[in-house]
Amino acid sequence: MALIAAGGLSGALLFTASGQRSSVLVVARDVQVGAAITDADLTPASMALDPAVKAVPVAKKAGIVGRRAAVALKAGSLLSPGQVTSTSLVKAGEQLVGVALKPSQLPASRLAPGQKVLIVSTPDPAQAAAANGGKPEAAVAPRTLPATVVAVGVAAPATGVVVVDVAVPASDGPTLAARVATGAVALIIAPQEG
Repeated sequence: MALIAAGGLSGALLFTASGQRSSVLVVARDVQVGAAITDADLTPASMALDPAVKAVPVAKKAGIVGRRAAVALKAGSLLSPGQVTSTSLVKAGEQLVGVALKPSQLPASRLAPGQKVLIVSTPDPAQAAAANGGKPEAAVAPRTLPATVVAVGVAAPATGVVVVDVAVPASDGPTLAARVATGAVALIIAPQEG
């Protein structure tokens, strides 16, 4: 009888301790890095949290909506203050350029906002040879331009063309836009540092 009573008392204490719940924000659907957080991206949840866990209280939701995801947010995960930022992926001194790419002009790997890429010039070999006085340009390395992915559009159903918005230095924006207009560009993922 004493063991049963002790077990019942332990269960009651555990239930009381777990009743100390907090109303916090949970990610309702996946949000890509750099994307603006909307009201629909967040949902309230009541959880028992360890004091060491840093979570965003429901009362601060208005201050979170409109800010950007500093990391990829996965549906069902607890939102912490360090996962949001007010910094844009397009920094001062940069321009946003839309790059329309066919499937053969970009990697099959999914691109994500914040990812470092290189825009590569892919001139027509006949035009390049004419510009070089009839000499083939095979020995010359193609021109590249470092860029940061800001947003990735949805592939067009008929053609598969995807528009990728990239941030580039303002001095290179017009040049890149002119290259994109000719269709003579490709996008590759930049080598990772370290």
